[in-house]
Amino acid sequence: MAKTILVVDDSASLRQVVGIALKGAGYDVIEGRDGADALTKCTGQKIHLVVCDVNMPNMDGITFVKEFKKLASYRFTPVIMLTTESQESKKEEGKAAGAKAWVVKPFKPEVLLGAVAKLVLP
Repeated sequence: MAKTILVVDDSASLRQVVGIALKGAGYDVIEGRDGADALTKCTGQKIHLVVCDVNMPNMDGITFVKEFKKLASYRFTPVIMLTTESQESKKEEGKAAGAKAWVVKPFKPEVLLGAVAKLVLP
């Protein structure tokens, strides 16, 4: 059975690029257009990993990760932040919220897929 990955980004084209890479590697993909929208999709189904942007309207990525980690079903779900942010302070904030990896845009699909393969829940 395919593993499910939640992709959260306010850019439709970026969700599409990430989605194509993940689907090509055999994953199922759920999309959220921002943190608030993504939370509405977290209804208890198994999500094996989240790929999340930092800067988004309505609810940014760091806030989303904090809220997502409060949900009992997803407390241990790994999160990869995929963002243009590369400052150490933002990375620390992401890590404190519960993010396991930080991939800076523009990214190479194989780098993202490598991180996904390492972190995805069994």
